[in-house]
Amino acid sequence: MGGVQVAPGTRARAEIPVARRTTGEWAFLPVEVVHGSREGPAVWLSGAIHGDELDGVEIIRQVLGRLRAPSMAGTVLAVPVVNVFGFSNENRYLPDRRDLNRSFPGGARGSMASRLAHLFMKEVVSLCDVGLDFHCGSDGRENHPQVRCNLDDPETREYARAFAAPITIHNRPPDGSLRKAALKEGARVLVYEAGEVGRFTPSAIETGVAGTLRLLRSLGMVGGDAVDEPSTLEVRETYWIRANRSGVFRVSVALGEHVEKGQHLGSIADTLGDEGRPVRARTAGMVIGRRVNPLVYQGEAVVHVASLDGSPLE
Repeated sequence: MGGVQVAPGTRARAEIPVARRTTGEWAFLPVEVVHGSREGPAVWLSGAIHGDELDGVEIIRQVLGRLRAPSMAGTVLAVPVVNVFGFSNENRYLPDRRDLNRSFPGGARGSMASRLAHLFMKEVVSLCDVGLDFHCGSDGRENHPQVRCNLDDPETREYARAFAAPITIHNRPPDGSLRKAALKEGARVLVYEAGEVGRFTPSAIETGVAGTLRLLRSLGMVGGDAVDEPSTLEVRETYWIRANRSGVFRVSVALGEHVEKGQHLGSIADTLGDEGRPVRARTAGMVIGRRVNPLVYQGEAVVHVASLDGSPLE
């Protein structure tokens, strides 16, 4: 990979050329290859497809610190920063303002986003059986730790059970996403969403590291006894509650909190001291996302609720 050969039972770092920066030097896609001494699956770990989403970068760093190639089966391809340009600029997007996670599978002669997506598919995804893609809440919102995947596929469902995020959401991947492009190539993919952009969220990182190691253990890639075996709730319906007026939103529920139909979730008021208009839950469920930027316009998403009509994955 990137001109580097990684023998069984060893690990190495590769730098794959992406494009020249405007200053002339090359930007590289950094990949850490941990090649086990025994045969097994190939798994990729990807972070910062959106350049301002940092929790995945730290999750991958901590997971890499716990992997030992001589005692491992299979191979892990770790790419903590996919959007190298957005990451350097502390920006969600690429310099051409395109969303990388709407540009897959890309092409060798398209836009910068298209070329980077194509490179990642060719150099990483094509080599792997399973992928873990780490994301955070965006646009002034934060997410409760959750996995999004296709629960109708038995193998993917088993991976979600092994990862055991607090909640697992069945949904279809958006057009142009890494997940959708990888599924077409035959890989199974879990998307982990947790925390918010621009900072580390310790609880999101801890849950992501533990889940990743559980998944690798379930695939027979790493050893060790299970320290904990949490369950995950399967959810097939979620909805965003939107602001019923513009103003200042004061949220009154925590991530992961169970709410009842009609429960008060917060209020939206003006800046002059009025009591505000209440925001209420439409159904019973769990809060899996909420707005942390208090300034909202009418129609903006403020609280994300998962309808809990499912049961733990078994």
